[in-house]
Amino acid sequence: MKKFQTSALCLSVSILSTISVAEEIIAVDQDIAQSDDSTVTYEADYFTQYNPVSANDMLDRIPGIGLALRGSGGGGGRGLGSGAGEVLINGQRMPGKSNEGRSQLGRISADQVDYIEIIRGTSEELGVRGGGQIVNVVLLDMPSLSSTTIELRTDQSQDGNLDHGGQFSYNAQAGDLSYLVALQIDPNYRAMEGREYSYNALRELQETRYETQIREERKIQASSSVSYLFGDSAAQFNVLYETQGDTPSTINREINQVEDFSQRREFEDNHRMDDSWEVGGDFEHSFDNGSKYRALFIVNDQDQESSRSRFDVIDGDYQKNLYLLNQERNRERIGRTSYIWNLGSTQGMEVGIEGAQTIRDSNLRLGENTAGTPSADHGGLVPQNVSNSTSTVEEIRFEPFAVHNWRINDRMSLESSVIVEKSTIEQTGDVLNKRDFQFVKPTIDYRFDITNSLQLRANVRKGVDQLSFSDFAATVDSSDDDQNTQAGNPDIRQEQYWRYELNLEMRLPDDLGVVNSQFWYRDLEDIIGRVDVSPDEDNLQSARGNIGEGIRYGMNLDLSTQLSMIGLPNALLTTGLRLRDSEAVDPFLNQERRMDSNGRWETSIGFRHDITRLGLTYGMDYNTQSNGGSGRTVIDIIDTETRVEQPFMKAFVEKKAFGNVTFRLESNNMSDKEWCRVRTRYVGATANGMVEEIEDYCNGGGMELAFKVRSTF
Repeated sequence: MKKFQTSALCLSVSILSTISVAEEIIAVDQDIAQSDDSTVTYEADYFTQYNPVSANDMLDRIPGIGLALRGSGGGGGRGLGSGAGEVLINGQRMPGKSNEGRSQLGRISADQVDYIEIIRGTSEELGVRGGGQIVNVVLLDMPSLSSTTIELRTDQSQDGNLDHGGQFSYNAQAGDLSYLVALQIDPNYRAMEGREYSYNALRELQETRYETQIREERKIQASSSVSYLFGDSAAQFNVLYETQGDTPSTINREINQVEDFSQRREFEDNHRMDDSWEVGGDFEHSFDNGSKYRALFIVNDQDQESSRSRFDVIDGDYQKNLYLLNQERNRERIGRTSYIWNLGSTQGMEVGIEGAQTIRDSNLRLGENTAGTPSADHGGLVPQNVSNSTSTVEEIRFEPFAVHNWRINDRMSLESSVIVEKSTIEQTGDVLNKRDFQFVKPTIDYRFDITNSLQLRANVRKGVDQLSFSDFAATVDSSDDDQNTQAGNPDIRQEQYWRYELNLEMRLPDDLGVVNSQFWYRDLEDIIGRVDVSPDEDNLQSARGNIGEGIRYGMNLDLSTQLSMIGLPNALLTTGLRLRDSEAVDPFLNQERRMDSNGRWETSIGFRHDITRLGLTYGMDYNTQSNGGSGRTVIDIIDTETRVEQPFMKAFVEKKAFGNVTFRLESNNMSDKEWCRVRTRYVGATANGMVEEIEDYCNGGGMELAFKVRSTF
């Protein structure tokens, strides 16, 4: 750790010095549309030469847009969150979670965009909080305006199967009323192949497995959003419906024993259904004295059901030996209200409260081909007892908050906030448990515009990650054929942390690009990992739980630059390097180690080139991560798993052919990336160190192609 910190400090000083010197050299003659508060503005005319179809296409042409959209990290999946990395439309946060601002960009046609802002400062007017930046897409304000976008697509998987989909969106404005209606069909057919080699403790090959999996999935999404201005007030309303219907998945598996050259076959017939909807709305009123009142609500509901039936195939006869049924329903109801006012010309305040009710119902059934009375509810097999398999978890949470924004001078701003989270979590069903929680979460966000192009951001905040309710009750273990289910833990607590973050960002002159360095440190409490919940020594079990204290730290280095200086006008290169490490005490080995799934480094490269005179665009993305070391190994009570991350590459070429018609060819997974793991099983507990078996497994879907035709009229 000391070596890492020393290297990080030296690199930090080097970067700061280099950027400062560079800033002095190139600070003159800057031609970036940048306001006094460091907001960077891109007018619609900036994108005309690229022939964009949607607002999303416009964002792709902005240097450093990935940095602006990357939040400061942390936070769970429930509630509204801080809004770091948020996309606003006309300065407003969209009243939705699945149907939020970022998801709307592909449905808004480019000819309706007036300008795009990268907001690098803080303001009580934004209504979102976090240590990152905000992207604001401002639409044209015209008495009458409408646009229709249509996209058709065909995907080809590695087995030659063709799957079709598309998208339709219509957005319009009539006076003070604007609305958007969209329908999207996403093909998600997958053909995957897997192989596994099993070895004994002496690394002698014992067994081989080969499997092919076919999944036929198609997601349908219908959405609509409406906004209306009346006097000093504005209202928005969002609706979203998603369904995957019945998604069948089949697996054919061949298992070979090396010792006696025997062979057996297995077949799986699996199904999954997933339906969800979301409704959201907000209201804002501006008073004559400059203050504002805001209110927002979101209601969502998701139903999921998955079944797994496994058969032994003997001489063409299918004999069922396993049945798993997992049913889940997740509901969330969120309300938020606040009042904003100015404290003089340089300070502002926002006070309010957010309340939420979250409910998760779950039911798990396990049937096996054992002695006993078969049940139709268990796939015609004998029901097996699974502890904590039927559960309802409900959380009632309230969060009063206060935010103070202070524009210290023309170059400095300070935002401070405090949130008091009070919640009650109650579990009923097979387990009865009720607990109350209270957390105080302060945040300080300081920003210093060293120059108009060079900005320093420092952020300190107390965070509390929201719990995943799936950890409370037993669930399906889809990654281990020998275990089938995983135990739940009704006593799990929220993971807490103090996060310290320092950013230094420089925007190069003439919109050449963005250079950013980010250094972060997390002091963690009640870390969530795997813990021992065994009923006795002969029945070893683990579940997600709290393992104690620890730390995470690292740095992110990013460069996004135009390549006109080397003779490639309208070419954009984006590179990123993530370095990280962590420390915690493993609960099974009782020794200090890196945390699970925490590799040491990750790097990415992106390139896109617009040949505007031909109406042609092409590009690629490449990503690779570190392998090996304890950071890639997950330690459990009876086994360990080391994940192997292979490089991933994708590319595209796009051509505007005639009128507003654009053709696009995408190649996904060109590097033929596979998902791989090495699982080591032990005799008894992992801590005993007696290896029983080593399983080397890989699974991949090969390269996939997608052909798209888009048009706006």
